[in-house]
Amino acid sequence: MYQKKREADIRCPLEYGLEIFGGKWDSRVICVLNEKKVLRYSEIRKEMMNVTDAVLSATLKKLITHGLVARKSYDEIPPRTEYSLTDSGRSVVPILRGICMWAGIFKREDDSAHLMAQCQKCDFHRSGIHE
Repeated sequence: MYQKKREADIRCPLEYGLEIFGGKWDSRVICVLNEKKVLRYSEIRKEMMNVTDAVLSATLKKLITHGLVARKSYDEIPPRTEYSLTDSGRSVVPILRGICMWAGIFKREDDSAHLMAQCQKCDFHRSGIHE
């Protein structure tokens, strides 16, 4: 297994934030869980559509490690595991909405059919910022 030769040298709070939720799939998982509240792995996978199992699994583990997502397992047959945002995870949502609003000002999306379902339902998208 690959091991970094050095630990990350993060000196700026912005770098820390981007390290935690700035990856391609991190913010998408947060948005999906914010909208749906509680989902099983297969439901998250369905919402994300084109993410691989390996990437989704790694993304969820990362978000759990950083305290943004909670994982709850039920002792049932068949086993059931659910994912939801923690308070810290919910606190990131306004930041992501702010980024979405900023991006909507500078990037025009001609075809909203290419947006994720959560983006199409987002208050910033509905308010006409993307148009």
